[in-house]
Amino acid sequence: MSDEIMSKYSRFMFRHHPWHGVGTGKKAPELVNAYVELTPTDTVKYEIDKNTGFLKLDRPQVFSSQCPSLYGLIPRTYCGPRVAEYFAQKAKLDKIPGDLDPLDICILSEKPIFKSDILVEAKPIGGLRMIDNGEADDKIIAVLKGDLVYGNWNNITDCPPNLIDRLRHYFLTYKDLPSVNLGKTEIVHTYDKEEAFEVIRLSQMDYNEKFVELGEVLKATFPE
Repeated sequence: MSDEIMSKYSRFMFRHHPWHGVGTGKKAPELVNAYVELTPTDTVKYEIDKNTGFLKLDRPQVFSSQCPSLYGLIPRTYCGPRVAEYFAQKAKLDKIPGDLDPLDICILSEKPIFKSDILVEAKPIGGLRMIDNGEADDKIIAVLKGDLVYGNWNNITDCPPNLIDRLRHYFLTYKDLPSVNLGKTEIVHTYDKEEAFEVIRLSQMDYNEKFVELGEVLKATFPE
């Protein structure tokens, strides 16, 4: 098989890497693709293995803390220097490093979804500006596209405060283990969709710079 034919049909022959092989979304940042790593019913924490793209077990949820929403990442995003600079500006900090991971996203859905390792379309409405172990670790808050209850929400102000409190409580406590120090988290802001859009845009720019050599291959092999 020629290289040209192999390149043309490789998308049908191999599984796409959820971080690199899937587009952020043609309408990003207003509507993004999201790869789901964790569901509200999971009693262990899963996360993507960045080298292989497979979902791996990170750690058991030792206590009762479970994520109140679908949780995962936005493909082809990276929390590098631009995201970190914007974070520091908004949080009034001199400097803070990015966590060097894909941008995290929480997806609110009225219907229970029990399966992870799936792709969904989500509409960002805001975010949590979180510091995790001294690093910028934004959590975009979004609603599932077409959701009957949440789908018409357009901004963080449409979301009931107690639902935001649930998300805040999870991220402020999900590393709490009496006998092990897994790191300290702090949420300094809850922000609206315009700031969420900017964080997504900056994370796309950070990704394109970090993986510049991969860019042309991605465009040719896995177009949006």
